[in-house]
Amino acid sequence: MAADIHPSSVVAPGARLGRGVKIGPFCVVGEHVELGDGVELVSHVALAGRTTIGARTKIYPFASLGHPPQDLKYRGEETTLGIGQDCLIREGVTANPGTAGGRMETIIGDRCVLLAQAHVGHDSVICNDAILSNNVMIAGHVWIGPFAILSGGVAVHQFSRVGAHAFIGGVTGLEGDLVPYGLAFGNRAHLAGLNLVGLRRRNFSRETIANLQAAYRLIFEGDAPLASRIDETERTLGADPHVANLVAFLREGGDRPLCRPRAAR
Repeated sequence: MAADIHPSSVVAPGARLGRGVKIGPFCVVGEHVELGDGVELVSHVALAGRTTIGARTKIYPFASLGHPPQDLKYRGEETTLGIGQDCLIREGVTANPGTAGGRMETIIGDRCVLLAQAHVGHDSVICNDAILSNNVMIAGHVWIGPFAILSGGVAVHQFSRVGAHAFIGGVTGLEGDLVPYGLAFGNRAHLAGLNLVGLRRRNFSRETIANLQAAYRLIFEGDAPLASRIDETERTLGADPHVANLVAFLREGGDRPLCRPRAAR
């Protein structure tokens, strides 16, 4: 099935369009853009740079994707923006490609939801099934894990990591790393326990949730040095793959401090 392109839209000759692509009124698609099968641009969408969008992703008006990164060191390098399949990108979303000072690419995975006015900065990675609510601001070099949910108005500092299945409450400013399955609130953010509602909604077993709760207590409520608490968690609970994921996240470390409970050491 040939692409359906509204006559008011401008599609550069080099753009690659998959089967069944729909491009509504007043869209602009650059010469290095690639749209997978069934992609829909509702109207007034601007796609630039070396941007690839996966099959069946739907993009709403005034989204601007693939234009130069908001980095004063950028000198026009041929960097990329990749967006996966079955994503929902609502009004006014912006996402920038990578930079030579980073990974050279920005990645948004499959089945991600980016609600109105969300921003994804250069060199960031948004893993599969993540949700960025209205007005979420992701700085450069950020990593957002699978199934993470960021509520409206959340701001994430550059180089921070947000673990899988984590939840960040509305209008929270996160300056560091949020552990997998964690729950964070406040400005600046503090760790407020585990995302138990999310875990139950995703059918985590009672045993797994109990193991994660025990791991949380060991890591964040003990008196020993943090490294020793992580070792003890791995020794006693590491057979659970989700606890192992939590331990691996902590062991990997990052460029930002760890988001902790207010009273934690």
